[in-house]
Amino acid sequence: MFEAIVTGLIAAVAVVIIVAVGIALWNNRRTPKAGQVKAVKQLDTVGVGTSPFERHSAALSNKSGEVHVTHSGHGSVRKPADSLRSRFVALGVLAGAIFGSLTVKLYSLQVLSASDYASDAEDNLYSNVRTPAPRGYICDSQGVPIVKNRTSQTVLADPDVVDDRDVMRRLSVVLGIPASIVRQRIQDSSAGAQSKRVVASDVRLRDVAFIAEHADAFPGVSVESRAVRDYPYGALAAHLLGYTGLPSKEQLDVEVEGREILSTDYVGKSGVESTYDNLLAGDHGHRRVTVDVLGNVLDVVSETQPVKGSDVYLTVDSRVQYVADKTLAELIAPEGVLGEGTGVGGAVFVMDVTDGSVIALSSYPTFEPEQFTGSIPTDVWNLYTDELAHAPLNNRVINGLFAAASTYKSFTSIAALDYGFADFESEWNCKGYWDGFKTGSVQRCWDHSGHGKLDLHEGIVNSCDVVFYEIAKAFFDHGPDGTGEVSATAIQDVLAKYRLDQTTGIDLAGESRGRIPTPEWKADHWRDYPAEAVWRGGDYTNMIIGQGDVLVTPIEIAVAYGAIATGRIMKPHLLKEVRNAAGDVVVTYEPEVVAEPDVNPDYLSFVRSALRGVITDNASTAKNFEKYGLEAAGKSGTAEHVDKGDDAWFVAYAPYNDPKYVVSVVIEQGGGGSAIAGPIAAKVLGAAMDVYTEKSEVSPRRLAGYSGKAVEYKTQSAERTD
Repeated sequence: MFEAIVTGLIAAVAVVIIVAVGIALWNNRRTPKAGQVKAVKQLDTVGVGTSPFERHSAALSNKSGEVHVTHSGHGSVRKPADSLRSRFVALGVLAGAIFGSLTVKLYSLQVLSASDYASDAEDNLYSNVRTPAPRGYICDSQGVPIVKNRTSQTVLADPDVVDDRDVMRRLSVVLGIPASIVRQRIQDSSAGAQSKRVVASDVRLRDVAFIAEHADAFPGVSVESRAVRDYPYGALAAHLLGYTGLPSKEQLDVEVEGREILSTDYVGKSGVESTYDNLLAGDHGHRRVTVDVLGNVLDVVSETQPVKGSDVYLTVDSRVQYVADKTLAELIAPEGVLGEGTGVGGAVFVMDVTDGSVIALSSYPTFEPEQFTGSIPTDVWNLYTDELAHAPLNNRVINGLFAAASTYKSFTSIAALDYGFADFESEWNCKGYWDGFKTGSVQRCWDHSGHGKLDLHEGIVNSCDVVFYEIAKAFFDHGPDGTGEVSATAIQDVLAKYRLDQTTGIDLAGESRGRIPTPEWKADHWRDYPAEAVWRGGDYTNMIIGQGDVLVTPIEIAVAYGAIATGRIMKPHLLKEVRNAAGDVVVTYEPEVVAEPDVNPDYLSFVRSALRGVITDNASTAKNFEKYGLEAAGKSGTAEHVDKGDDAWFVAYAPYNDPKYVVSVVIEQGGGGSAIAGPIAAKVLGAAMDVYTEKSEVSPRRLAGYSGKAVEYKTQSAERTD
């Protein structure tokens, strides 16, 4: 650009100089010098002149009608041809300007822009053709590929096929693709001007055979075997793995360092496929070819084969994942019919509390990622977005927001001990109901008959609501509306230490964050309804038992319970390591401690003991965990709703004395926590411990996604049992 500007300026200056010189010469010719007398000519008679070789007298000349020219002054006589001289000068100036411009332009072409034109000439002669690279595998922690590649029959077309309507119509009929789509795909040149265009993938063998047998009817059309994503276990771990598809316009427009995305590539759209897309994507193959003026390939100059992407190894164990996925499916949709089982959805999350490794992440209803490779068929999209399907694409582990219910009591107990509103000897009397604020609005314990006298340990073990109502009242009485000894967010401050209002930072996109309600939040939420925006005592009593405006995700509550078990909040992660195409480990994940809550160790020890009692002191719960040989600690919860069934919760960790794994289970509209979520937590935690102790006999098999079979789920809010 700079050279072009300089060249233009030089040419302009040259023309200006030449024109200026020409004008100067012109003026010099036409303007007399100072003091010079110009000759004056006078035409005496108009007639036919005589030959200068004839001699006549003046009288005879007059008689004959000759023309006489008399001269005045002393200048020389100017001939008629002299008037042409100025024109020749002007022509000379013009010619000089033209040749000067040509000279400057020639200098620009031959010297200044020589390299650019040489490069353009080479580009016209050569062309680069890019070929797609296979994506890397996704393996579990034991190296078992849970996402790999398979061969797909792909129909390709030369660019000039777009000019042959007959061939495009034949392709449309054989492949079952609208002619407009065929044309659009053939016109796509993002893979290179001479690259073959992908018309269709996963083409049926009979269609491939038809095209091959009638090659003369499909000039410029060919079939290649290409690698596409394969999920050998179907819907296993679908939400954490995610799926691939053709890039969106935004993905094509964004420049990624060290990577080139073509419109024919498959890119990660969700889950691990998206998070580690740049690692999984390989390097395109490049073929440099010579072409003629019509763009036909004449010869291959050089060729680089595509390089497969790196393999990503996860912390997930496919055996534990299989148990979690299968158990949820059998509970919620027996025989594959959603609505005929218990609950309409669920989530299971298992994490290693020592380093944050995710062992299993399961959400139900689920889907089969293979159905989303490439373009998503309309019927498949409608299937998964139907109201009766209950959002199979939603990852309930990281996006599902639920009332935490009694699982919150472990943390609010720590707040009570920390602020002195409860101690190890405190006692309360539960009559099954409570109206501590004397408002006439009675709040009930889940056990309507009452628990009688109990201390804080027993309050946690029996999940007694009245005990926690009394603690909540103490916070209110000593808060801004009472004595003012504590702030209005005293309980919330303890809950925030366990990051129950923060995302965990797991390496998956789109994680939701929980909510710890505060007076400030309520005032903003109800700003258009001032009467509802006031923070009241009932907000304390609802929040302290995990009800009201409390929201939490299954992953948040699991990470927080991991902190109760160990004293540290670990960042959950799915990545174990990355291996390149040669099999060398190039990336290894390092565990990250997010925080160490500042909590009195004695209070933590007290709460841990109570959580152990939740399992050992309740006969049915104890039986569930003893079945798998587990010495665990945990907490149940049942979240009540006005317009739908209760959500069942259970969170547990094991072994109790040396914690290794934590599990959280929620069954949406499933009923009681201990009865419904407890057995699942025990089973999945048992599977994890079997893997850890090398006793597992589980062999993962292919799992189906949501089948489309569903009936309306009918449930009533049952009486809470925890």
